[in-house]
Amino acid sequence: MGKNLLKCFLAVSVIGLFLTGCGNGSSQKDTSSSGEDVKEDGKKQGKEQVSLSIWAGEEDKDYIATVTQNFIKEHANEADITIEWSPVVEGQCRNALLGDILNAADVYTTTDGDIQSIVAGGGASPVTNPAEIKENNLASAVDAVTVYGQTYGYPITADNGYFMYYNKKYLSEEDVKSLDKILEVAAKNKKKFAMDWSSGWYLYSFYGQTGLKVGLNKDGVTNFCTWNSSKNNIKGTDVANALMKIARNPGFESTGDWIKGFKQGKVIACVSGVWDETTIKDILGDDYAASILPSYTVAGKQVQMSCYFGYKMIGVNPYSDYLDWAHKLANYISNEENQELRFEMRGQGPSNIKAAQSDKIKESQAVQAVIAQSEFSELQRLGGNFWDPVTEFGNQMAKGNTGGKNLQTLLDNMVKKIKASTIG
Repeated sequence: MGKNLLKCFLAVSVIGLFLTGCGNGSSQKDTSSSGEDVKEDGKKQGKEQVSLSIWAGEEDKDYIATVTQNFIKEHANEADITIEWSPVVEGQCRNALLGDILNAADVYTTTDGDIQSIVAGGGASPVTNPAEIKENNLASAVDAVTVYGQTYGYPITADNGYFMYYNKKYLSEEDVKSLDKILEVAAKNKKKFAMDWSSGWYLYSFYGQTGLKVGLNKDGVTNFCTWNSSKNNIKGTDVANALMKIARNPGFESTGDWIKGFKQGKVIACVSGVWDETTIKDILGDDYAASILPSYTVAGKQVQMSCYFGYKMIGVNPYSDYLDWAHKLANYISNEENQELRFEMRGQGPSNIKAAQSDKIKESQAVQAVIAQSEFSELQRLGGNFWDPVTEFGNQMAKGNTGGKNLQTLLDNMVKKIKASTIG
């Protein structure tokens, strides 16, 4: 039985964007040649009627409108296509999809962090052109959409990581290679280097190149973690002590509101992603710059800061009533031209190799910085128990002390919570 198209979502998304050929409804026909709709025997040849739905974030509304209208026009001679968009952000897609696959969208935007769960839950149809996907996209992006050797998504971005923005008025290209130097300059000028230590996503940056590991076990639910190791070359206490030393530096501030800091002239460097480029560039003007993350001092060594790196992709619901057309649409959204358009309209970096080499994208310091930073990164593969313990730990480290607790005990308690079972 075919699925009912977005039955549970349409009730609450009447104001959603309804897209049809040229915006005039599915009944509109291509009349460029009257003979195209007539068979040789004189009988009318009707076009296929195709109705598709797509989930994407609210911020993608205008982009999706443009791309889907172009898709409809491109296939106007083949079918009368209607496409309905509903606002579902990437982070909510997995639960919405697996909660009611039969009534979910035909095509959806999700992230590499959720694709494995979506595949396991039966919510992803393998791509129809894996060789083409592999040829056209960054190898890391292809790996991100590959589950058990099969490709399940059409990559659309390769920019979901973080790097550093800075003010060239205070910091040189040489200065930003070292966090010690950044903090020294910031303190000297009564300014701040800003970073959000309440987020495990960002705090990971201090661990990625140390040999201390955290990740998802084979059960796909629980975590392994060695951030408390006392045997590693760089010990867990070494990183913790380095964090507290940074926190006590007058040039550091743990905050998620670096935009306010830049506006006030207080912040001269921060750790963030491509989503902030336009705003920070507008604030700093000619003093705007972006670079990879710096190295920091830990256990007497200079260690390059790392980042989690993620990819967005278009997935296809295997229960779509129009599965072939759903794949055509997903592949179309992910092509070179539309990834360039996504950058122009949304400022997001492409996974398509040729798109990434376009002049406009080369001009983006943020995209170039995140591409360079990807060398020192890994995919985020974490169970749900990672976030709260690391937030608690990061907030304590940002105070520059252990709160009166033994440091090793503090680390052991955090790791115990990170590794805890999710049952009971």
